[in-house]
Amino acid sequence: MRPVDVQSDRDAIAALKAITGYKPSNAAFTLDKAVTADQSAAQKQEQEVQAKNAADAARDASVAAEFALRDMVKGIRQQVVAQFGDNSDEAAAVGLTKSSERKRGGGRKPAADDKPS
Repeated sequence: MRPVDVQSDRDAIAALKAITGYKPSNAAFTLDKAVTADQSAAQKQEQEVQAKNAADAARDASVAAEFALRDMVKGIRQQVVAQFGDNSDEAAAVGLTKSSERKRGGGRKPAADDKPS
């Protein structure tokens, strides 16, 4: 529901409080029940905000833990390379490419127009 509609409903309840002699023929729409519905809606909105804030905080904590994990793995890889070398099986085991397996930069490939005749 749009916030403007919710505010309009709250304004209507506030205006109803000022009407003297309001006695609806349907007991489901008394002032007391309207105030109770308004309070319930406000309470649920407050709970929603608190739950969203808790979810945001949990997401922030998760992201921070993921970055800490990334930093840990980077440090581990650096230590493996320092201890065993960048061409070792140990370096490959932690997800690095051995220096002997890296593609070497080749020369510039001739363009289609530059083919020798």
